[in-house]
Amino acid sequence: MRVYACRVPLTDDLGRIAAAAAEFAGPAEKVTGIISTESGEGQRLYLCAFAGAGGETSWLALDDAGEPVQERAVVRAAVSIAALCELAEETAGGGDLDELRSQLVALRLTEDPPGIAAAEEAVGQLQEAIGMLPRVASPAHLDAVGAATRRLEQALGEPGASPFAEAMRSGIYAVESLTAEVERGFKRRLS
Repeated sequence: MRVYACRVPLTDDLGRIAAAAAEFAGPAEKVTGIISTESGEGQRLYLCAFAGAGGETSWLALDDAGEPVQERAVVRAAVSIAALCELAEETAGGGDLDELRSQLVALRLTEDPPGIAAAEEAVGQLQEAIGMLPRVASPAHLDAVGAATRRLEQALGEPGASPFAEAMRSGIYAVESLTAEVERGFKRRLS
């Protein structure tokens, strides 16, 4: 008989990890956020944020078993993919896809220019690629959002360079800043 492994829903994983993270909270700290990430090899890691009584933030990375991860390269990779995915989701299609969809519908109803249906379809595909919360930040998710954004840009007639790609390039400093912040506030010594 074969046994197939299957993952539980992400919300169940997050609940389990939140309980594990609470065990690492200091006396005046509470868990304020958990970001689920996955490496290119499928390794799941959870970046946990803790708020102290004075408003300071500390961080800890937990593996799928709820154990701390202290390898600097692994933590940096997790923070980077989480930040890149958030940046991609915030800038894709100009940032407010519901508003863009409304504008396209209004344009179709008033002027009905050629290609408007393709643009509306591309917005829907981008919203689907971004998905609903909670979600896992991963290279595959980043690629899906990037590809769907490029299709939307092309449907909207964006010639040449991608505004999304430029926004991602410009956001590298923010990714590096977040990585440095997590390293400075990490609850364990990184190796």
